[in-house]
Amino acid sequence: MPSPCDPQYAPVGDVGAALMMIDSRLKQVDGGKTDPDPEQQAMIEQYIGSLGPEGADELLDGACTLIYMFMQWLRAAYTDHDKDVIEYVVPSLVATMRMMPKSFPPEVIPTMSGLVVAAGTGLSPNLWRRQYGDWTEEELTPLEGTTFLLAEHINRITDDRDFATRMVANALTAVDEG
Repeated sequence: MPSPCDPQYAPVGDVGAALMMIDSRLKQVDGGKTDPDPEQQAMIEQYIGSLGPEGADELLDGACTLIYMFMQWLRAAYTDHDKDVIEYVVPSLVATMRMMPKSFPPEVIPTMSGLVVAAGTGLSPNLWRRQYGDWTEEELTPLEGTTFLLAEHINRITDDRDFATRMVANALTAVDEG
């Protein structure tokens, strides 16, 4: 019997917009800038504000789809080396989150970890999260941060700063062409 959190039931959302935001953050950090760029932040806030409620939901679903895609790639990569993705990704991710209390207040770490575990076990992170109610304002930055940290993890283990972004962009292109 399939789970109600099975990815086949999940909305994909606006993966392109979510990827654009994560790629922008990756390039910013790779460029040595760890503090948010006020101009970039204003542009992102203006963009998100222009989406309206339905568009914002699409962006949230897109971020969750990225988490799912990243964790599925990591799951395959770790399985190839006889390692468990949850064992190797989640503790590192949680430790990083704990070092970043401005981006990850302690109360959101269990939710962000749950998203990653859901995705790592083949469940839809957005459907898993939906069972606990609407997203809260306090979870939005941590959601972006979780997606960023997973992309950065992939880029680090592949030793390629653009691998995670390129992987998703290639998948989107393949869907468009198919």
